[in-house]
Order: sequence, then C-alpha cells, then structure tokens
Amino acid sequence: MNYIEIFLEALSAEHGRSEKTLASYESDLRLADASIPGGLLNADTHALQTYLSGLPDKPSSISRKASALRGFYKFLMLEKMISSNPTTNLELPKRNRPLPKFLSVQEIELLISSAGDTRNSTRLRAMIELLYASGLRVSELCELPMTGVLGNKLLIHGKGSKERMVPMHNTAISALNKWLSIRDNDTSKYVFPSNSKMGHITRDGFFKILKKCAILSGISPDRVSPHVLRHSFASHLLAGGANLRAIQTMLGHEDISTTQIYTHVMPDKLLETVSHHPLATPKDTDK
Repeated sequence: MNYIEIFLEALSAEHGRSEKTLASYESDLRLADASIPGGLLNADTHALQTYLSGLPDKPSSISRKASALRGFYKFLMLEKMISSNPTTNLELPKRNRPLPKFLSVQEIELLISSAGDTRNSTRLRAMIELLYASGLRVSELCELPMTGVLGNKLLIHGKGSKERMVPMHNTAISALNKWLSIRDNDTSKYVFPSNSKMGHITRDGFFKILKKCAILSGISPDRVSPHVLRHSFASHLLAGGANLRAIQTMLGHEDISTTQIYTHVMPDKLLETVSHHPLATPKDTDK
C-alpha cells in the first residue's frame, strides 16, 4: 500500500490543492522516504529531526518539507494508520535567515517615474504601482483577471486557491484606470494581456522590463525585482505603524512567522518612539 499516494489523493479530492502543491508534496515526501532509514512509516521524531537538520536547503524550503511531513503524519493519524505522530514535537533546525531586500521610498518613486521613459510605459507604471500598493506576488499580478478589479480593491487568488481582498490607494487606482482606458485587447480576461501562450504578460517578461526600468532610474538592477517591491511594500507599511496581522492578510501569508521577518525595519521606529517617553529627557535636578 502506497501511503504517500493515498495522502496525495486525499489532498486533491478533499482539500482541492493545486497540481503544483501536490507535486511539491510528492517530491518532498518521496525524498524523505528514500533518505530516512526504514522509510517514513518507521521513522520516529529523532529520525525526522536528523533528516531535516542535514538538508542543505534554504530555511523556506526546509519549512515546506517539514510542513509536508506534518500533513502526511496528521493524515495517517486521522485514518488510524499509525498510533503516534512523530512530528508532534518536531523542531525546525535553527538557521540564520537572510533579511529581505527592499528599496527606500525615494527609490520606489524614482522607479515609478522612470517607467514613463520605457515602451508600454502606461502598462509598466500600472504594474509597478499595483505591486507596491498591494504587495502582490508577481504571478498574482501577471495573472490578474479583469474580474479581480473591484473598485478600490483587488480580489486575489493566491497560493492554495485561497482568495484575499487587498486595497489600493488612489495613485495606484489612477495608474490602473489609465492603463485600462487604453488597453486594446477587450477579449482577454487578463488585466495585462499579451501574445504569449498563456495570454498574459509573463513573469520573465515583466522581470526584464523592470530591470531596464531600474537602469533608467539609476538603481542597480541587481537590487530590483518584483519580489523586492513586495518586500518594500511590507517593510514600509510596518515602519509606518501598520498592524503585523493586517500585513499578513494583505500578503497572503498563511503563518504570521513568515510576516515577522519584516520586523527588521523596526529599530529606527522604536528609537523614534522611545524619544517621546516621559523619562527620555533628563531633568535638571539642581533647579
């Protein structure tokens, strides 16, 4: 009996997971099954901990593999295929997690203004504005359907087929409306259509245009990418006093711990806050 296949079938049938997610789970579980002595069905917590600690992957990849293992064993427990769950006390190996790269507000403004000097500038400006205004993933931006534009909000279909509503500020709305007013492909269901096989602008296509835009704005192209704009959105919101839970919702993060990495922007903000403390300024006790 192939327990991995049974688990994947349940994920597909009962939870509606995407083919991409199922493929990732299958790859992670089969690798673990082949790497752990005795396989997954005979593994205990120590064996799983040793396996995860020995992986050379990035922290995000290890977290994904651990998530696949937890889901797998939880399923086996619910189906009474095993009597104890070896992932109950499983801990992720501690590794230094690199801080996200982000641009300053001034650099974002330079990037947006330089979009006017490129071909298809109206479309490009709208795309940059939406990324920075709403923190979209590049795939969510490129595949944004016309039905997802709801006035001053966007209905986003994110990872795992989960929907979320994200707001847009007036500048982004204006840039988007300007693009929609000249968009010449009325038959396409996408906000940013193209002649590609997928029917919309591709991630690689947008990535290349964004790099050219960075050069025009005087910013090193190595520092600019769609994901850097997403990081900038979250970092600037948090620095401005936004609630971490609200940022988590807008980014579409399933776990708050993923969003907490953006607290790297807080030290300056905390120093500013402390300066307003009633005891921050020493009093002259001699008077």
